[in-house]
Amino acid sequence: MYDAVVIGAGPGGYVAAIKLAQRGKKVAVVEKSFVGGTCTNWGCIPTKALLSSVHLYSEITEKGKQLGINVEKISYDFSAMKAHMNKTVMMSRKGIEYLFKKYGVELINGTATVESTSVVKTSDKKLETHNIILATGSVPTLIPPFDQIPGIWTSDDVFKMEKLPESILIVGGGVIGIEFATFFSTLKIPVTVVELMDHILPGEDKDVAETISKSLKKKGVEIYESSRITSVEPDSDAFKCIIETKQGTVEKIVQKVLVSVGRKPNIPKDIEKIGVNVQRGIKTNNKMQTSVPNIYAIGDVRGQIMLAHVAMYEAVVAARNICGEDVHMEYSAVPSVIFSNPEVAVVGIREKEIDPSKIKVFSFPVSANGRARTILERDGFVKVIADKNSLKVLGMAIVGPSSTDMIMEGVVAVKFGLKANELEESIHPHPTLTETVLGALEGIVEMPIHL
Repeated sequence: MYDAVVIGAGPGGYVAAIKLAQRGKKVAVVEKSFVGGTCTNWGCIPTKALLSSVHLYSEITEKGKQLGINVEKISYDFSAMKAHMNKTVMMSRKGIEYLFKKYGVELINGTATVESTSVVKTSDKKLETHNIILATGSVPTLIPPFDQIPGIWTSDDVFKMEKLPESILIVGGGVIGIEFATFFSTLKIPVTVVELMDHILPGEDKDVAETISKSLKKKGVEIYESSRITSVEPDSDAFKCIIETKQGTVEKIVQKVLVSVGRKPNIPKDIEKIGVNVQRGIKTNNKMQTSVPNIYAIGDVRGQIMLAHVAMYEAVVAARNICGEDVHMEYSAVPSVIFSNPEVAVVGIREKEIDPSKIKVFSFPVSANGRARTILERDGFVKVIADKNSLKVLGMAIVGPSSTDMIMEGVVAVKFGLKANELEESIHPHPTLTETVLGALEGIVEMPIHL
């Protein structure tokens, strides 16, 4: 008898299993593919490995001469980039497998079926358990008319390519679309982005989106906002796409079409039969319990915030509750990170979400930061959103170099209700990019020194 059987070894599943095992529980994980799930194998890790390659390439080509580095006939080797990506993925997989062995988590390769509230079945085993954790993740969404056309890519397919396309059209200007637009455009491949909403990165404020849009356009990316694809037709070894814009229709012929309009929960077909409530995803309470108290659901399968770090935290909450604690999930300070160039990181409320009369907002430009000048960075800003009366930090957006690391100051502030003056009174090291955060905080409290 197991204390818990976890279905899925992605960021949520493997973290839940390890946390339970660390607390002395007997745990099995059933995974039909590779440990690490989408994030490790077809998402976060391989994308960032490829983006690391092109970021270095752009640093040398765009900044090398100004920084006194003479490099002649610089070129790139896509096969070597893929080798780096594959090695990174493999090391991440092996790391998870090592941790399973270290803590005594039993890994079972196969497809799991939830037979009852206490039995999980694989092809050759019946696993009796006190608790079940559903961590089956999500799959890319492929909407009409793209789902009827052979050769259309989803984000999963990008990592299988043996050679770079001559041109690409990306449907969807969200996080995934913009990261791939960054990758391909840095390598001088013609990129077109088509976004249905008013601006790319529709979940973020317009000032954030505009900064990234300008950066991509400098790289030659064509961006069509408030637009949609009305027709896609295979044309020899390419696709003819008709884009409907506010100004009229545009025809584009591209070698590849990548659809990145989001993901949908990968919900096991058998769970509704045992009483688990399924709506858009699997419904849970804030202890991560489903409508069946000993069955938990974490990560993308819930159909809510589909981020690896959210799945990991939900995993810890579920594990602690299984261990007898009374722990509740809280989502007020979830950071969102985008590995564009410049990077984007946001936490807490967005400016567009709140009555402007109730807040105080200040943005400090990257161009005014000494450290940014030393590395030839000018694009971006730090924006702090605070309560008008108390100066409590409600949100923070950072667009610029290393923003995905620097956002933690904002996460801590939002999570623990810190005030702008409390952060502003903390000494920020000089010369560092974190002083852009300080500049924004100074703008909230009184007056920024360096503007």
